[in-house]
Amino acid sequence: MQAEAILKTEAPRDLAEEMTALGRAAREAADALAKASTESKNAALDAAASAIDAHTDEILEANHRDMEAARDKGLTPAMLDRLELNEARIAAMATGLREIVALPDPIGRVLAEWDRPNGLRISRVSVPLGVIGIIYESRPNVTADAGGLCLKAGNAAILRGGSESFHSSGAILECLRTGLRAAGLPANAVQRPHTRDRAAVGLLLGMSEYVDVIIPRGGRGLVERVFNESRVPVLAHLEGICHTYLHERADLEKARRIVVNAKLRRTGVCGATETLLVDAAAAEALLPPILADLRAAGCEVRGDRRVQALSSEVLPAANDDWGKEFLAPILAVRVVSGLDEAMEHIARHGSHHTESIVTEDEEAAERFLATVDSGIVMHNASTQFADGGEFGMGAEIGISTGKLHARGPVGCEELTSYKYLVRGSGQIRP
Repeated sequence: MQAEAILKTEAPRDLAEEMTALGRAAREAADALAKASTESKNAALDAAASAIDAHTDEILEANHRDMEAARDKGLTPAMLDRLELNEARIAAMATGLREIVALPDPIGRVLAEWDRPNGLRISRVSVPLGVIGIIYESRPNVTADAGGLCLKAGNAAILRGGSESFHSSGAILECLRTGLRAAGLPANAVQRPHTRDRAAVGLLLGMSEYVDVIIPRGGRGLVERVFNESRVPVLAHLEGICHTYLHERADLEKARRIVVNAKLRRTGVCGATETLLVDAAAAEALLPPILADLRAAGCEVRGDRRVQALSSEVLPAANDDWGKEFLAPILAVRVVSGLDEAMEHIARHGSHHTESIVTEDEEAAERFLATVDSGIVMHNASTQFADGGEFGMGAEIGISTGKLHARGPVGCEELTSYKYLVRGSGQIRP
């Protein structure tokens, strides 16, 4: 594979024609993948991982071009962090593909089976969704994760990454296509438009003849546009307004480690905690050392009056800080009267993504886990574990914040549907 091929960027002459051609090719590829064996899908994934390893230098070169352009455009530090690749992150992409190889094939599973009194044998069996359009912003690793998961689940993918990651995503995409060719599967199982033109998104959203599901992964503006314009069913990944709640029986040392990690491990990921809630009964004991830890790590803290009273370095929180995805070393902190008020705050200001309670009170923890209405709810753990790889899924396409079809990390199994198989021996309905 030559760098020139990897970095190919020429724009199509007619975008509408190109998108239609992509759709047709994806549908043909999806038909082939639906019949592909587990062994051939795994061979393609393994070969794609090897291609990523072998072409690390080319991927880094492509990412360097994207990073230079992004800095010139003045992208925020959070966006630059999402965009940047290094050898470790590239190796992690290859590892993620190999972890997907190790997962059971989600296609052809018998989900339920039963007999009817008339002798009919009915089975519910998992099948691919078909063609999935994935629209995402600046994280190029999504190209590997999404392409790999779609392939394992027997789906074709049309990927539309953000313009900022155009070269990086193109280099990674070519590695996936190399893997497909090596396994004798259609390379068009993973495609993207060869243009940064935003009109490609609008065309993709209208391709109901060829595309079965759209998955947007990005900020509120992107997701709202997709919901408003799409003629294709949408599986949404919305912003991550995640909360960590320190209950009055929180262990101080656990709380210190969890809060700093949940906020600062990577501030630009959707699982980063954006709001810290602390019980009033324990605020004076818990907050001063935690606030000191956050300040020492370079985090700006914005708090309510009770939080400000505990530290002169806490800035006043604005009303919209409670529902804001900062994606930066900024944390909103509020003192609450107890478990009920904490859960009310999360229900009012959260995005149904990920919430965590820190407590040694098992009864309070179980009530929080059962009551909070988010895709992921945790006890004594950092919200940064909101990741399909950490859940043992190999990778994820995103964290679904909706309730239909899939919720939480979207991995291989979530990229399937099912059909009913009915076996008879000549029965007719009276």
